Amino acid sequence: MITGCAFKFGSGISTDQIIPGRFAYLRSNLPELAKHAMEDADPTFVSRVKEGDFIVAGSNFGLGSSREHAPLVIKMAGVRAVLAKSVARIFFRNAINLGLPVLLCDTDSINEGDQLEIDLQEGTIRDITNDRRLTFAKIPGIMLQILNEGGLLPYLSKYGDFRLPSVR
Repeated sequence: MITGCAFKFGSGISTDQIIPGRFAYLRSNLPELAKHAMEDADPTFVSRVKEGDFIVAGSNFGLGSSREHAPLVIKMAGVRAVLAKSVARIFFRNAINLGLPVLLCDTDSINEGDQLEIDLQEGTIRDITNDRRLTFAKIPGIMLQILNEGGLLPYLSKYGDFRLPSVR
């Protein structure tokens, strides 16, 4: 169970809005790069976000270039999960590999500043502020394990390989 505050964004938030290309020179200094997370979508974001908060967005979050720095700086800024109606495929893959949960759900009823409580295993979101309950597609077991280990590299370091269930 994770609890935090919602930071709401619209649809079509690109990786360039998540981490502006003009800061590409900071790619070898990730703590400095993270200070610019979401800067072109909301210049006050980094100064307001706290460890454990959530980004809530509309459709097609993370579109644009495939730079993995986009989900990484979000995570480094303290965001615990991204909730969106849809996300760009490469952003989704990069986020999971870096240990950042991406939850696909209808985000219309979530407002900026709402306190949310999320159960990743059950696939539920409780909007504590408005006493609403939402659901999202359950995260497959292997993805939950990767997220629980902090990402793909920590998972592979611990287990050495994927332990996928057999499918018949």
